[in-house]
Amino acid sequence: MKTEMLIEPGWPVPPNVRAFSTTRLGGVGAPPYDSLNLATHVGDDPRQVAQNRHCLQQQLTLPSAPAWLNQVHGVDIHPLSKPLPAPVDADGSITDKPGLVCAVMTADCLPILLCDRAGRRVAAIHAGWRGLCCGIIEKCIQQMQLPAEQLLAWLGPAIGATAFQVGAEVRDAFIAHDASASQAFVQQDQQHWLADLYQLARQRLFSQGVRSMYGGDYCTFQQRELFFSYRREGVTGRMASLIWLQ
Repeated sequence: MKTEMLIEPGWPVPPNVRAFSTTRLGGVGAPPYDSLNLATHVGDDPRQVAQNRHCLQQQLTLPSAPAWLNQVHGVDIHPLSKPLPAPVDADGSITDKPGLVCAVMTADCLPILLCDRAGRRVAAIHAGWRGLCCGIIEKCIQQMQLPAEQLLAWLGPAIGATAFQVGAEVRDAFIAHDASASQAFVQQDQQHWLADLYQLARQRLFSQGVRSMYGGDYCTFQQRELFFSYRREGVTGRMASLIWLQ
């Protein structure tokens, strides 16, 4: 695995905060999981997934194995105080303990990394449209227990605004929470809309008082050479977004 096959967020975090997102490049694996699939639940050879996870840990010199989660498209954020012996049902994790690695896996859903300017706490969120709509960002910020104006957020690779087609019920659900969410949807026909996950996430972050937001520059659906995409391929691998305190 080469470092150019990893994405390092461009955000002004303190030096003790480390963060990366993976691409689909640089691992081992046969189609449709080629090549750096990090998920054990998608049908890939477990031995190849284990090798990819080992290579990732070696490449990034991780202080511990990532806290892999069993993501269920909910809003639960797991507090990390020690390494996880096995995945827990959650769609995010948070820690103030150096050496513990928060991680989420995605292949179109939006990974969001959070930290504070003093480098005291970090968090990783898996934000599909359901979790985003139901308040996973708000719940995570509440659990950070820090003033929102001290937080920085990085939006990792997700499906882009020109590719994410949803039904009218998805738009209606967001607008029922906040009428301004209508700005993040472009109508295609009577029943279908294009949704901008990045904009929806920024709206939620802003509503909570977060003003320092970065990222949101990729499209997992369109950038086939770089990213897995569930919407594009159905059976496919998963990337990971990780953050930890040194």
